[in-house]
Amino acid sequence: MLELDIIKSHVRLEPDETEEDTLLETYANAARRLVENKTGRTLYATAAEIPKDSEGNVTDEHALVLDDDLTTAMLLIIGTWYANRESVVVGTITASLPMAVEALIGPYQHFNV
Repeated sequence: MLELDIIKSHVRLEPDETEEDTLLETYANAARRLVENKTGRTLYATAAEIPKDSEGNVTDEHALVLDDDLTTAMLLIIGTWYANRESVVVGTITASLPMAVEALIGPYQHFNV
């Protein structure tokens, strides 16, 4: 969903460095799923990808199109995971997500009532 070039730029890797590509793609997929789980919505790269029925009506009422806020949140998540490759870093306070990520994806959260 996120282009590898933008991810590499965010984590300060040169575009021609390919050694970490698989790892970065894995992080990108996990970050997408995290955003989907936190928002309760399905993330699509473009509005054209949102499924529609034969009459052209959207069938996923909780569809969410990737925008700058969500891209930034995903990049922050990926960057955090890339820089801290273990679940616990000795000498730090554990946090679930960087505060900026919560601030960026919070407004997109869908609540069942």
